[in-house]
Amino acid sequence: MSDRAVLHVKGRVLAGPGDDQVHDEVWVVDGRISYDRPAGARDVRTVTGWALPGLVDAHCHVGLGAHGPVDRDTAERQALTDRDAGTLLIRDAGSPSDTRWTDDRPDLPKIVRAGRHIARTRRYLRGYAHEIEPDDLVAYVAQEARRGDGWVKLVGDWIDRELGDLSACWPREAAEAAIKEAHRLGARVTAHCFAEDSLKDLVESGIDCVEHATGLTDELIPLFASRGVAIVPTLVNIATFPDLAAGGEAKFPAWSAHMRRLHARRYDTVRNAYDAGIPVYVGTDAGGSLPHGLVAGEVEELVTAGIPPVRALAATTWAARAWLGRPGLDEGAPADLVVYEQDPRTDVRVLAAPRRVVLNGRVVG
Repeated sequence: MSDRAVLHVKGRVLAGPGDDQVHDEVWVVDGRISYDRPAGARDVRTVTGWALPGLVDAHCHVGLGAHGPVDRDTAERQALTDRDAGTLLIRDAGSPSDTRWTDDRPDLPKIVRAGRHIARTRRYLRGYAHEIEPDDLVAYVAQEARRGDGWVKLVGDWIDRELGDLSACWPREAAEAAIKEAHRLGARVTAHCFAEDSLKDLVESGIDCVEHATGLTDELIPLFASRGVAIVPTLVNIATFPDLAAGGEAKFPAWSAHMRRLHARRYDTVRNAYDAGIPVYVGTDAGGSLPHGLVAGEVEELVTAGIPPVRALAATTWAARAWLGRPGLDEGAPADLVVYEQDPRTDVRVLAAPRRVVLNGRVVG
């Protein structure tokens, strides 16, 4: 028998994408999921609606602002904004701030960290990354692999001011050695890539994921698919390309034209990748210049690109959690879930208005 407080979620509990994974109810006892009614529960709070696992933002920068690291109060506001939007698991794809303190806050989203960005000297945004040369890449990857939570983040390409356009940052042999070292240390590697010419070497060197991937071409798609390399398109960020291009046109016209071309074919790029079987996950690139709390908009963008709604949902829930090695609405798992008034499988725009947010078994929104 138990007289502990219990949360009862009833209606439709979407533990997976299939009809056989839909439950009528779930119980939260001591902060964990149970599909069995607890015996003798007396203090029961009931929430009704459509429940999903806490959403995943697989490219989000808590602790990062427009000019680099931010103070703890700002980072806290960023994390709370994501939480209130239903994002309860974040892969922090590079941050110069130490956010380990959030691990002691049960009211904040859980973070899977990739350490700090690793970029080529003068080939990234100032204040964001370790800026190094290729001879030091292996050592810095090893350092960030030890600091992170199983991920390392490279800057794979950026504007080369002498060339006046995007170009790859790392020689093939340096990238290959660095990725091999990360894997030896048990970390996966991802890379910021806008352009086309950085992708083949990185994939053939064993990279695990590519961020943005706007340069993914029909010729490269089979390579990605055969190697199982995932992409996180960050379409809400790619939407800013026309403004970026306009701002740099006078000084770098070739770069501006390139950015416009990448933007113009962004939906085709994502749809073709999905159709080929490349894993696609939701990420917003929040932090830096973009606000937090954009995960619903990114899911809607994936649907606009041609990904079926249930698969776009999976990219921020069941599939994304499995990819990051974190549980969903599994028996005994931490109760991280979001409840909506309507079925998000039929209209993903529902994600923009969570009815209740439950984190570690507590209703926090």
